[in-house]
Amino acid sequence: MPHDESAPVCRSLVIGCTGGIGRALVALIGQSEPVVALGRRTDPAIDLTDEASIAEAARVLAGQAPFRRIVDATGALMIDGVGPEKRLADLDPVRLARAFAINAIGPALLLKHVSPLLPRSGRCVFATLSARVGSIGDNGLGGWYGYRASKAALNQFVRTAAIEIARKRPEALVLALHPGTVRTGLSAPFTTPGQGFTPEESAARLLRVMDAATQTGVFLDHAGAVIPW
Repeated sequence: MPHDESAPVCRSLVIGCTGGIGRALVALIGQSEPVVALGRRTDPAIDLTDEASIAEAARVLAGQAPFRRIVDATGALMIDGVGPEKRLADLDPVRLARAFAINAIGPALLLKHVSPLLPRSGRCVFATLSARVGSIGDNGLGGWYGYRASKAALNQFVRTAAIEIARKRPEALVLALHPGTVRTGLSAPFTTPGQGFTPEESAARLLRVMDAATQTGVFLDHAGAVIPW
């Protein structure tokens, strides 16, 4: 179905709607504009490890496009029930591949299939949740090998895709966002009770960053500050 980009549209798409941050983003955005929420149990369903499901979801959603804001709120810190590796001796090739599939390859495939749902003109945003530990320049502690490396790979996908997408959508912003420490199931095993933002606080901060951003292909924290690659 062809896009009707002549009509004024303010519509968002959130992928990863069952996670703490994704669910909070859907609720907050939905207060002011239409929002489509996708996850593994929605219709259409989307599974980051299954490219066919991503392509099919994009095909189904084409009739509702364009989306002025697309947010990928997916990610995994625990892989198959095992936490981040602290030592080289802990590295397991199967879990490393799984971390890259979820944290880097899956979001890259979202960029491949879903970024065409952005409008060709006008300001629009594709944002994906990265993590400060994915910064190579900011890594002073070591450890967390698979999570760090997979998020660093995600950041490179974001930077590279931003350059390509700008050729056809010059006002599009492609962003990697660090949400901070958030009280979700992802971070619960590694934080103390009450530590960090609530999902609602994080969602509000992330939306403010998305709305205020002026440069594409950048890595920003929840306050809008640039994080080194």
